[in-house]
Amino acid sequence: MDELTMSAATVEEALLGRRSVRAFLPKAVPRAEIDRLLALAARSASNANTQPWHVHVITGAAKRRLSAAVLRAHDDGERVPETEYPYQPRPDEWAEPYLSRRRRFGEGLYRDTLGFAPEDTAGRLSHHRRNYEFFGAPVGIILTVSRHPLAGALVDAGLFLQALMLAAREAGLDTCSQASFIDFYPVLREHLRIPEEHIVVCGLALGHADPDHHLNRHRTPREPVNSFSTFYGDELA
Repeated sequence: MDELTMSAATVEEALLGRRSVRAFLPKAVPRAEIDRLLALAARSASNANTQPWHVHVITGAAKRRLSAAVLRAHDDGERVPETEYPYQPRPDEWAEPYLSRRRRFGEGLYRDTLGFAPEDTAGRLSHHRRNYEFFGAPVGIILTVSRHPLAGALVDAGLFLQALMLAAREAGLDTCSQASFIDFYPVLREHLRIPEEHIVVCGLALGHADPDHHLNRHRTPREPVNSFSTFYGDELA
C-alpha cells in the first residue's frame, strides 16, 4: 500500500507521514469522521483554555460556489493589498536563511515536480489557482480565530491546525494548509458566516490523497536538530 494511503498508528508515524497533499481523490469523507477529527483537534492547548478557534467546513455545492467566487476575484485582480494579520514578508523583504529555503521549495514544486520553467508564469499561475479549489479535496475548511486574545490566538490556532492535520493522518486522510485564502478574505466573508470579531487564519484541504498523482511525489527537507536547537545544562548552574 502506498504511504500516502496508509493510516498512522502512532504520533511519530503521523508526524513522519504528514505532508502537504496537492491532489486528492473525489472520495467523500463522512460527516461523522469530520466531527471526530474536529473533536480530537479541540483537545489542543490554548491560552487559559480560551479555545478561540472556529472552523467553517465546506463541502458539495457550497464548496463549489465558494471556489468559483474566489477564482473570479483572483482572475479579476481583487487580491487584498493587506491581509487581516501580517502573515509573511513581501517577496523582496525575505531574509536568510528563510529566503533560500523558500526558493528551494519553489524550485522543488514548480520546476522539479511540475516541470515548469522559471519563465513559465502561465503554468505557475494555473497551479496556484488550484489552491482555491482546495486541490480537488472533497472537504474545504476555513479556520478563523477571535481577535480579542491578540497574537496569542494565532498560536492557539496553529496548535489546533497541527492537531487536526495529525489526527487526519492517523485516520488515513491527508491535508494541505492554505494561507492563499487570506488574500481573498472579503470573498470568504461574503459566503461564510464569519463574525466580524474573527480573522481568517488559513484554509485547509482535507480528503484522500491521490497516490498516483505526480504532485504527491513532492517532498520537502527538514533542517537537522542541531541547526535550530540550543541546549543548556549544568554548566549554567
